[in-house]
Amino acid sequence: MPGNEYDYAGSVYVLDNEERLLGMAHMARLLAAHPDQTMLEAARTRFPEVYPDTDQEQAASLAISQGLTAVPVIDGERRLVGVIPPDAMFEVLRHEHVEDLHRLAGIHREATRARNAMEAPPMRRTRDRLPWLLVGLGGSMIATLVMSWFEAALQSRLAIAFFVPAIVYLADAIGTQTEAIAVRGLSLSNTPIQNLIGSELRTGLLIGLALGTLTIPFSLLMFHDLDLAVTVALSLVTAGAAATTIGLGLPWLLKRMGKDPAFGSGPIATIIQDVLSLLIYFSIATMLVV
Repeated sequence: MPGNEYDYAGSVYVLDNEERLLGMAHMARLLAAHPDQTMLEAARTRFPEVYPDTDQEQAASLAISQGLTAVPVIDGERRLVGVIPPDAMFEVLRHEHVEDLHRLAGIHREATRARNAMEAPPMRRTRDRLPWLLVGLGGSMIATLVMSWFEAALQSRLAIAFFVPAIVYLADAIGTQTEAIAVRGLSLSNTPIQNLIGSELRTGLLIGLALGTLTIPFSLLMFHDLDLAVTVALSLVTAGAAATTIGLGLPWLLKRMGKDPAFGSGPIATIIQDVLSLLIYFSIATMLVV
């Protein structure tokens, strides 16, 4: 109506007498329509729609996948309740992106406090970041304990210790890549989890195989020890497969528990991957080298 201000006027929505949504037409489509066409004939009748309780990120993702600039909101009887305008969806995507980055980094708080983490006072930043780091401290103690179990192997062949940083780092890097894909993908994908894990497991094996193969010439050149070279290669293959499985499985588990997949998955996954990588490496070294 003249004199009214609207948050969005880029589309026209066609309703029946009961205010149920029948179609949607973008203004560009209406301007290109034939003069004899009715509004409904020019409108799209198949398009995504959301309910008032639909997750905001899911609504924004639907709009992107369907090429829409706005998404209609309907009630249980398909009556039009409102429209999510482009500005709101951009803000949702920005908010979710920043929030995911903070959660993957192990920053405990969310919303405005997390988004403004760089400007927050040091004491508050410490409170926001410390909880998961304390969990990491506990994990590092467990990793130290695991290494102590293989003291005899280390004393027998000191060169085994030289590859520990490489094994742990590469497993973490592989797992982090998987987490980055999984955290948002799990909330949007309808693929069964067993299929996703199977695919990531094969991906981890291939990545580990490629990295392991490349380490063999270096290990032989530096230490002239074929058993050690094979141990490092096998450890990378196994740890790579384990890291991708954890990187996908842990966010999925958190999602099943009703938590955001990004919440704590980065720090927790890192701890699990580190400890498991050490167990894998030293176990294989004990069998092949010592």
